[in-house]
Amino acid sequence: MSQQTAFQDLIPNNHCFGCGPHNSNGLRIKSYWSDRDCSICHFKPSHHHSAGPEEYLNGGIIATLIDCHCICTAIAKAYQLEDREIGTGESVWYVTGQLTVRYKHPARLDREVELRAEVLEIDDRKIVVECDVYSDSKCCATGEVIAIRVASDWIK
Repeated sequence: MSQQTAFQDLIPNNHCFGCGPHNSNGLRIKSYWSDRDCSICHFKPSHHHSAGPEEYLNGGIIATLIDCHCICTAIAKAYQLEDREIGTGESVWYVTGQLTVRYKHPARLDREVELRAEVLEIDDRKIVVECDVYSDSKCCATGEVIAIRVASDWIK
């Protein structure tokens, strides 16, 4: 991977549990472009992210990873479409309008997970992003986020 800066590190005032670099108790995921409409994220779970069986990643954490990776991809895409660097000029914010997650296989807690997202649809108010979650090269979950653009003063 090149020396890109993660989307999350460029989004101002991001205190989100999943993706906010300013949330010391959060997951602090890092997303990067892998192609013009595709992004990637690697996340190493900790023991306290376990499901009932301690060897598997909690489904709610998987949903959070998908949600945050997709929302940050939508924000990055909006900046890209406006030909601006993330975080420059008037803030761009998207929120989750809909999150759909389909679990396929358990994700091992002792393995890094990889999220691969793709922007599928763009209009003036929403961006639809699809995401696959991999563990041990196996697709463990798929998700789709409908990201809705909100006013730049949505967050202070």
